[in-house]
Amino acid sequence: MASASPLAAAVAKVGDRWTLLLVEALLAGPRRFGQLRAAVPGIAPNILSQRLKHLEAEGVVASARYSDRPPRSTYALTPSGADLVSALRLLAAWGADHSDDVVPLHHTLCGTALEAHWYCPTCDTPVPEPDADELHYA
Repeated sequence: MASASPLAAAVAKVGDRWTLLLVEALLAGPRRFGQLRAAVPGIAPNILSQRLKHLEAEGVVASARYSDRPPRSTYALTPSGADLVSALRLLAAWGADHSDDVVPLHHTLCGTALEAHWYCPTCDTPVPEPDADELHYA
């Protein structure tokens, strides 16, 4: 049986709208349930609860109970979840490039829009963007 592509594996873990927005909200640090609801406008409480449980099961988020009665927790990204920052930046850059009303990510010191480039640390060289026919994971 063939294994799933790396993209399929990622989508299974974090591939829906609310999940990625929750990860983005947690990049700033641990938050409580109500803080996450405020940080992700439009998310229903039941969806928020489902997504947090899913992210915990996938090892992307960890919860820490701070009250037993009523049960309340804070949520934080695990190291694995924090590793998603680069993927979120790439998606955000794509979103800004393909939307008229979104400001692109920019360098806070000089205001220049950021660009992402592939780089091989072993060869110490930039890697050009592949053509669609060249994309493969093996």
